[in-house]
Amino acid sequence: MTEKEYNDCVDLYADRLYRFVVKNLGQEETARDLVQVSFERLWQHRKEVAFAKAKSYLFTIAYHAMIDHLRVNRFRHHVPLHPEAFVQQPRTEWEVKHIVEKALNELDQTQKMLIMLKDYEGYRYEEIAQITGLSLAQVKVYLHRARKSLKQVLEKYFVS
Repeated sequence: MTEKEYNDCVDLYADRLYRFVVKNLGQEETARDLVQVSFERLWQHRKEVAFAKAKSYLFTIAYHAMIDHLRVNRFRHHVPLHPEAFVQQPRTEWEVKHIVEKALNELDQTQKMLIMLKDYEGYRYEEIAQITGLSLAQVKVYLHRARKSLKQVLEKYFVS
């Protein structure tokens, strides 16, 4: 990969990578750090990584960096969510987005990341398997379970 191609990667993927990390971690500062780590690693390995594979490479690095971060910080503060605050129907698009984000945060980390990769970032199952290191069958099963869990969590927020 040339220097120009690397700069094109930064232009093309930095925002999407940041959104992916911040949606999963909910910490903007940490997300910026992990995105920077991902691009540093791409720069270090630019001669081995083809431009066409750079997006997948970046998301793989970011995914593993998030997992490492979560392992290190899993015993630090945890704020429980209170669904009672959302018993009434939301009225605005912003309220709906807020509720979906809260519901995503109630899922376990693997489920949340799979939904983010598939439904927010638009990756194919094969690409998700490559990024996460899971088998294709595991990705499909885990994603199905994640969506089912998300539906159950959302039902708590939206009372008919």
